[in-house]
Amino acid sequence: MEIKTEDYRICYDPATATVSFVGSLRLRGPTEYEPILQLLGKVAEVEPAKITLNLQQLEFLNSAGINMLSKFIIEERKKARVEMAVQGSQRIAWQGKSLKNFQRLMPGLQLELV
Repeated sequence: MEIKTEDYRICYDPATATVSFVGSLRLRGPTEYEPILQLLGKVAEVEPAKITLNLQQLEFLNSAGINMLSKFIIEERKKARVEMAVQGSQRIAWQGKSLKNFQRLMPGLQLELV
């Protein structure tokens, strides 16, 4: 599964249950983020032991994108079927500030900032 545009690429590796985000996500509102949310939903439907969101190469994510990821994490927390991990980069300023909030939404979430 992959979503690819000029500005970003999101791909899923079923062998590792990792969804990788690359580029810059500046979409406008929930409607434009719906295909990404659907991809994440399909990953969760398979119920791997652990889903990893690799954001290390995501240079920018606007508030609508953070909201979309937050909703996905909350939904998975409610289901309590899979573990979640988020990988980020300390060199990208927004990640150091924003990714920690995902742990508040899902206390068991593993956050790795490298």
